Amino acid sequence: MFPLRIAVPSRYPPLVTWVLIAVNCAVFLMEISLTPEERDWFLATFALIPARYFYADRGVALSLTSYLPFLSNMFLHGGWLHLILNMWALWLFGPIVEDRLGSIRYLLFYLLVGFLASLTHALMNPTSILPALGASGAITGIIGGSIRLFPFARVVVLVPILLLPLFVEVPAIIFAGFWFMTQLLQGTADLLTPAESGGVAWWAHVGGFAAGFLLTPALRQTRPRYRRYYADEGILGFTPEGRP
Repeated sequence: MFPLRIAVPSRYPPLVTWVLIAVNCAVFLMEISLTPEERDWFLATFALIPARYFYADRGVALSLTSYLPFLSNMFLHGGWLHLILNMWALWLFGPIVEDRLGSIRYLLFYLLVGFLASLTHALMNPTSILPALGASGAITGIIGGSIRLFPFARVVVLVPILLLPLFVEVPAIIFAGFWFMTQLLQGTADLLTPAESGGVAWWAHVGGFAAGFLLTPALRQTRPRYRRYYADEGILGFTPEGRP
C-alpha cells in the first residue's frame, strides 16, 4: 500500500518540514556532484557502518564525532527514487505531526527518532560493513507519531492489482498495522537469511516507527498551547481529526 493522502489538516505552516525536505534535497544534489572517489569517502565518513562500532580495532579509540553517522546518515540518499519516496512520505505525514508538537519539539522529535532508528539498525546488524543511509528511519518515526495522534484518520492508499491501480480509503491504524508487520517480517527474514549485498534497512524502519509511536504523547503540546480549528479548516467530508 502506497499512501497518497491523509485527511487531517494543519493549522500552521510546516516550516520545519519544508526545511528538512530542502536540506535533504540539497545534500543529495551535493552527493551526485561528487566524483566516485569523493563519494566513496563521503559515504564512508557520514553513512552508518555498524561494524565500525562493534568490531573496531582494540587499539583504535572512537571519538565523540565518530558517532555522528547515527544522525548524519538520515540526510543521505542512494538515488533519486530513494529521495523522492522519502520526501513524499515526509511531506504527507510531517505537517500534521509538526502542527501538534510545535516546530521546536518536532525538530527534536525527528532527530531523536532518526537516531533511535539508526541505533536499532546497528544493533540488529552489528557485523555489517555496508553503509546505511536514508531518512526513512526518521520518517517512519513521523508516521508512527501521526498514527498515535490520529489512529482513525482516513488515509488514501494506492494498491496495485496486477497492472491496475486501486485507490482505497483506510483508517490510519489499519494502514500502519499492515505496514509495520511487513517491515517486521522482512527484517526477521533478513536476520534468518543474511545477504551479502545491500538492501533495505528494515530494522531502522521498525525502530523508528516504534520510537515515534511511543514518544509522541510525551512531546505533544497541551491543548492550551495551540488554537482550535476554525470552522472552514477541515477537509471536505472529514472532521479536523481526519474522521469521516
